[in-house]
Amino acid sequence: MRIKTFVVSAIAVLLVALAWNLAAAADEQSGTWKMNPEKSKYSPGPTAKSVTLTIEADENHYKVNAEGVDGNGNPTHVQFDAKFDGKDYPATGLPVGDMVSLKRINASTIQVEQKKDGKTVMTVTSVVSKDGKTRTSTFKGKDAQGHDVSNVVVYDKQ
Repeated sequence: MRIKTFVVSAIAVLLVALAWNLAAAADEQSGTWKMNPEKSKYSPGPTAKSVTLTIEADENHYKVNAEGVDGNGNPTHVQFDAKFDGKDYPATGLPVGDMVSLKRINASTIQVEQKKDGKTVMTVTSVVSKDGKTRTSTFKGKDAQGHDVSNVVVYDKQ
C-alpha cells in the first residue's frame, strides 16, 4: 500500500513539475527574434542594420540578450536579467541607461523602462502578435544627445 501511495505521489509531483516547465516555456515573449529592418522605423535615424534578441521569460522573470549592428555599423550588445516587480535591475549596453524596470501589461505585452540615475529616459513597449510570429517594440524617450526618440522595431520569430 505504501509503494502505491509513493508511486501516485511521485507521479503527481512529476506532472506538476512538467506543467510548470511547459507554462514557463510557453511565454509569448520567449524565443529568438530577428529584427526586420524593412518594417522598422527609427526617428531619429539611422535604422539599425541588425538586431537579434534572445529572450527567456516566464510570468515573473525576463532575461534579454541582444546582439546587433547599429545604423553606423558599430556592434551592439544589450543584456539584462530582471523580474516583473517594478524594481530597478542593472543593464549593460543600453545607449542611454544603465538600469531597467519591468511591467507585464498582459500575456502578449510588456513594458521596459530604461533608466539613468534613477530617472526613466526611455520606455519600450513590446507586443507579440496573436499568431506569435511578430514582435513589435515601440521606443519613446530621449537619446544620449537629448533628442526625442520614437522608434518602432519589428522582429520576426526565428
